[in-house]
Amino acid sequence: MSKLRSLSIRSVTSIAVPCLGIFLLVVPAAAQGKSGNYVFLLASGFLCDPNDLSTCLATARSSQGDSYEMTGAGTFDVQKKSVDAVGTFRHKSPNGVLLETGVWIASELVSFDPYGIDPGALPRQGPAFDPEAFGLRRNPMSSGPVPTGGLAVFRVRLLPVWGPSGTAVLQVNCALGNVPRERSTEGIRLTLEGNGTDFSEEAGGRVMFLARQPEPGAPGRI
Repeated sequence: MSKLRSLSIRSVTSIAVPCLGIFLLVVPAAAQGKSGNYVFLLASGFLCDPNDLSTCLATARSSQGDSYEMTGAGTFDVQKKSVDAVGTFRHKSPNGVLLETGVWIASELVSFDPYGIDPGALPRQGPAFDPEAFGLRRNPMSSGPVPTGGLAVFRVRLLPVWGPSGTAVLQVNCALGNVPRERSTEGIRLTLEGNGTDFSEEAGGRVMFLARQPEPGAPGRI
């Protein structure tokens, strides 16, 4: 790898990591707003052991064997069909050589299919979840954000540290609640727009949606 590329990777990391850290602190508090708001964590925050990120990275693999590893966080609103999310990505060859790295930004919520709330699922893996540590107020009526399953589809913009930017469709699947049999594997899928390359094998990773307790009559699926 050239010195220029190495410098570019360090530059994007120095920018993206602090931004992602700030986002992880800010977005959970947004779930305290009106119903319909969701927070999602993609291989980040309390989902991951900081000493072992290898088992947490959300990875999508193509039929040719190359893969995208992604992390990120954000919020989305199913009623407004809006999304605010950011993260990092790494594109690797089948033998693990780094081909591309950069930042992704969500530009559109295409759809969301909820599987239902599963409040008891979060403690089963990783560190215990403390809502107050993320700016979430405890509520005896359980009206605060709770873990929930679902399939969210986002249109994202990929901003590599070298080369042209591109767009892609990112599917984020959290296998909690009443999960369809065909979506029982937690993880991500990615389809690059333009050349149509499909990374459809969910090769690992941790995903979590946090939702407010829906109010009566509030729409869930879009």
